[in-house]
Amino acid sequence: MTLVTFWFIVLVVFWTGFLVLEGFDFGVGMLHGVVGRDERGRGLVLQTIGPLWDGNEVWLIVAAAGTFAAFPGWYATLFSGFYLVVVLLLAALIARGVSFEFGSRRDGPRWRRVWAAATTYGSALVPLLVGVALGNLLHGVPIGSDQEYAGSLLDLLNPYSLFCGVTLVLLCLLHGASFLALRTSGEIRERARRVGRRVGLPAAAAVVGFAVWTQATAGSWFSPPALVAVLAALAAAWQLGRGRDGLAFAATAVTMAAVVVTVFVALYPRVMVSTLGSANDLTVTSTASSPYSLKVMTVTAAFLFPVVLVYQGWTNYVFRRRVGAVQPRAADSAGTADSSHREDVGRLPGS
Repeated sequence: MTLVTFWFIVLVVFWTGFLVLEGFDFGVGMLHGVVGRDERGRGLVLQTIGPLWDGNEVWLIVAAAGTFAAFPGWYATLFSGFYLVVVLLLAALIARGVSFEFGSRRDGPRWRRVWAAATTYGSALVPLLVGVALGNLLHGVPIGSDQEYAGSLLDLLNPYSLFCGVTLVLLCLLHGASFLALRTSGEIRERARRVGRRVGLPAAAAVVGFAVWTQATAGSWFSPPALVAVLAALAAAWQLGRGRDGLAFAATAVTMAAVVVTVFVALYPRVMVSTLGSANDLTVTSTASSPYSLKVMTVTAAFLFPVVLVYQGWTNYVFRRRVGAVQPRAADSAGTADSSHREDVGRLPGS
């Protein structure tokens, strides 16, 4: 295996890690109003991802930085051609992160509604845009012989790429529902299970459609990752229906990983397909850094990547306990009890 191929695999791991780990965060963000319903419930729902969401987003930063360092030609064409998509993606991430910090700073209902909407729509927009970007890598966009993007925004809004975005949104919803069922108790857990059962079949159907459409786009009739994605999606829907939260969450994680890997396996050795002719396709060899740069990156990653994995595993282990319903404190009046109760469970992550 050459270093060029090795770093392509590493980037696939980074993108897979981002969508598997941050995918349930996005799902929780989209579902926090549905599962939580009231202020107290929304606070409890968001507490499940409070210690995790910002660390999970690091995988996106590492994936972008790794692309820049290992495949600068790919990075230049991708980020210039998909500029508006990237800007919207960053805006959604910022709005979502700020909503966690500012949502509980004031008690006004309008203030909380605005930040709750930022959490919901920001969490939905990110996987939609990532799916559109991944879909366009395989579907193809106008790239000239000079490796410059020659299209417009409309070229990115093709049916296959939009379907990839919708598929990722549905998977994040299912992933988030299974995570909430695993990490909460009481009424919130039952609501998460009900939502998961409702989303399970549409998400599984979307994965089946994605697998078939991806193989048709790639000109192939079979792909092991696509088969794994379909089987895992069906298993997730089945296990959620039976109330097996741990197995359901594992199945949704496998589904998300297999969907991402399916796109990149169909893409390799290309990194971007050109609709202006196969001679203009970007490949791993035509966009890679020098061998010396890849060697230095490999040595650095060999030391740092295990540290990141250990830290992330330790964080998830420390915060593994369920978030349960908090009983109101005894008080002389109902108003005092409601106030103290709101202080305990109404705060958002990071507040």
